[in-house]
Amino acid sequence: MTMTGQCLCGAVSYKIEGDLQMTGVCHCKNCQRQAGTSFSVLFAVNDEQVDIAGDLTTYIDHADSGNEVQRHFCGKCGSPIKSTLSTQPGMTYIKAGTLDDSSVLKPQIHFWTGSKQDWVEVDPNLPQIEGNPG
Repeated sequence: MTMTGQCLCGAVSYKIEGDLQMTGVCHCKNCQRQAGTSFSVLFAVNDEQVDIAGDLTTYIDHADSGNEVQRHFCGKCGSPIKSTLSTQPGMTYIKAGTLDDSSVLKPQIHFWTGSKQDWVEVDPNLPQIEGNPG
């Protein structure tokens, strides 16, 4: 499978080759703040599957667990593009809203549901984890 995406202004674009490792919805407060909405939809790929063109700016964040989360975004328009975790070397989490065609995505899991917004309805048929998925 080949997928492409970009930031709002088009200064950063990417191409992904191969299968996705996971598609999930994160309800943690930091993802809510970064996305400016109630959750973040993301999918995981191996680092070597992603080819990024353009300059990303990085913000070093820390999860409730204390683990480092590197949040990479376009320095021109601010669109969040990807996250990487110090505890998961070799894995990249792409923000699903940046895909040119997101119709291939089907969330498989919801995590950090302990901090989800009360009005957000989660499919009861999908796994839900109240905190860190580990």
